[in-house]
Amino acid sequence: MRIAYIAAGAGGMYCGSCIHDNTLAAALQEAGHEVALLPTYTPLKTDEDDVSDSHVFYGAVNVYLQQKSKFFRSTPRLFDRWLDSPALLGWVSRWGASTDPRGLGDLTLEMLRGESGAQRKELDRLVDWLAGTYRPEIVVITNSLLIGLTRTIKRELGVPVVVGVQGEDLFIDGLPEPVRGRVIAEMRLRAREPDLFLAPSRYYAEHMAARLDVEPARVRVVPLGIRIAGHTAAEPRSEGDGVTVGYLARISPEKGLHRLVEAFEILAGQRPDLRLRIAGYLGPRDRGYLDEQLARLEAAGLGKRVDFEGEIDRNAKIRFLQSIDLLCVPTTYREPKGLFALEAMASGLPVVLPRHGSFPEIVGETGGGVLFDPESIDDLTAALRRLIEQPDERRMLGERGRAAVHEQRTATVMALATAGVLDELLRSSLERTA
Repeated sequence: MRIAYIAAGAGGMYCGSCIHDNTLAAALQEAGHEVALLPTYTPLKTDEDDVSDSHVFYGAVNVYLQQKSKFFRSTPRLFDRWLDSPALLGWVSRWGASTDPRGLGDLTLEMLRGESGAQRKELDRLVDWLAGTYRPEIVVITNSLLIGLTRTIKRELGVPVVVGVQGEDLFIDGLPEPVRGRVIAEMRLRAREPDLFLAPSRYYAEHMAARLDVEPARVRVVPLGIRIAGHTAAEPRSEGDGVTVGYLARISPEKGLHRLVEAFEILAGQRPDLRLRIAGYLGPRDRGYLDEQLARLEAAGLGKRVDFEGEIDRNAKIRFLQSIDLLCVPTTYREPKGLFALEAMASGLPVVLPRHGSFPEIVGETGGGVLFDPESIDDLTAALRRLIEQPDERRMLGERGRAAVHEQRTATVMALATAGVLDELLRSSLERTA
């Protein structure tokens, strides 16, 4: 198949969706498919070999200026090409907050309006490139906030369009009213246009089918997979090394670091050999949040038992996972993917996760961890204590999870499942037009 994947850059941070899109595109290419991974807004940032195209469509600077002034909706392509240069977009991304929903409501709404929105020029440019240069058999839009592209792509290219859903509700729910309600209404209107939706978990398929008001049968599930190369089980550590709990995710309230800090404070008072290691992207708006957590640990006399690694690349991530005994990311919102959980299990680590979102599926299918009541710090603390005090159970869960991920949740398995869905849709489309 000849597939165009349209993905959204995340403003210079390592993003689970960007990593997923890049991993999937690369695995599809390895399986023999032609795939063009096309970034929008900003270049993709991934911790694996980047297979995305050098073009950046809907460049963030261009999109913003066209939203603010009609003048920029008719500027010459030469000028737009400068604004869309990866170097400029990369520089802008470093200033952060580009994905903060609080100031992006009106722009989001205009993007969803597609051919009638303020960024119509960008849509025409994308469609011209697809129709004249690449000529895909099928188009996948990996983020439902870009669903406004669907109608024009289908009309001008005459090919099926699939839209991915993989965590957009966190952004949507951060929008202020009344624009949030308008965005949801426009998404529901536009949700009639794609041929199919793809979700990374059964939970999120059901959730987004209800939110977009589409038939559940139109949302197919392809479970998340990861590239397992390099994820080797760490050497067993001696009892004298103590126990280290790890947190590997974006540093933000919705990922629940504060909950882990609270539980760690309780447990560290009982176990002088207990340590905490924290790693993940930290955006400008969450620096104060991290400072609060570190200050709390210092006030409890635990500062020297905590390591903060910050944002880490793939090699450092694997080293990080090999330096801890279990992973806990106690999210406060219902996680649709859980990339970090699969990465931990691929390295032979058990996970401690809240009983909501995609986590019951991941733990239920792999057997690689324990779940706790997301509303109870006591239950989180008890789940952590259980694994801290029982090294044999940690080892058993780690081995079970590692075997399951290496067999069922690889990038290759994900690519084959995705290709199967796309091929089925393409065949059905060709039969209807024959």
